[in-house]
Amino acid sequence: MNESNPFNSPPTDLDGSTEVRPLDTSGDGTGGLIPYKNPAALAAYYLAIVGLFPVIGIFASIPAFVLGIMGLRKRAQNPAVKGSVHAWIGILLGGFATLANLSCIGSIVFGLIAGASR
Repeated sequence: MNESNPFNSPPTDLDGSTEVRPLDTSGDGTGGLIPYKNPAALAAYYLAIVGLFPVIGIFASIPAFVLGIMGLRKRAQNPAVKGSVHAWIGILLGGFATLANLSCIGSIVFGLIAGASR
């Protein structure tokens, strides 16, 4: 082999005894930004965003809160699984959106009742 030409030398990341590349545990092409191995945390994140829409968001914000807790539990069981930030956003934003949507629905109902009594 020619040492001056790096293309003629064998790959250096092969295991010497088996000549096989070791398993890559560094992550995916997104750099670990999208926790595809923790679908509960990922779904919690997206549902929490949808939960910010008034009134109809109640149907997304409650599952976002629950899935966020499930995502944190999965992360606690296996630290190699990412997604704790997505899960926390799902919990916090889902909880806030649930309260905001309930307040919005309550205001609508109160307004309808008060308007009907006049």
